[in-house]
Amino acid sequence: MLTNKHFIAALLIAPILSIIAYLATDIAVSEKPQPAIKGQSYKMVSQSNCRYTSGLCNMENGDFKIKIRSEKIGDDQLELSLRTEYAIEGVKLSIADSQTQNTPPTDMKPLDQAGKSWHISLPKPNSSQSWLRVVVQFGGSLYYGETQTAFVKYETLFTD
Repeated sequence: MLTNKHFIAALLIAPILSIIAYLATDIAVSEKPQPAIKGQSYKMVSQSNCRYTSGLCNMENGDFKIKIRSEKIGDDQLELSLRTEYAIEGVKLSIADSQTQNTPPTDMKPLDQAGKSWHISLPKPNSSQSWLRVVVQFGGSLYYGETQTAFVKYETLFTD
């Protein structure tokens, strides 16, 4: 069977053709990235670290990324800080007990003149099932996202 030159040629060429077909399909079908348009709103996706008790939550939409860190101040207070690579114009956030509950957003305050670091103190969420909603204004566009607040509690296996 391996003495047939057509069979050996097919074994060598088939993987190469499959890789070329895979790349060509990706180029033909994939959505091309476009710059943000002023006045439009764009949804940010929460990353996997938002689901765990890590104290950190990252959200992103393409190249636009924010990092939220939580720190416990007292028994019922929580401090959230937000960092980004871009100089953003403003940040509002709210914590709701359920996904359907509407709570008024609160403005975060800038920590630096560049507008890359922001912070706020809020009441601690009632449960890990509460929702954090964030709206960031950057370049005349709004970026919004939401995630559950499981990340606000920092726990590791080493704390036991």
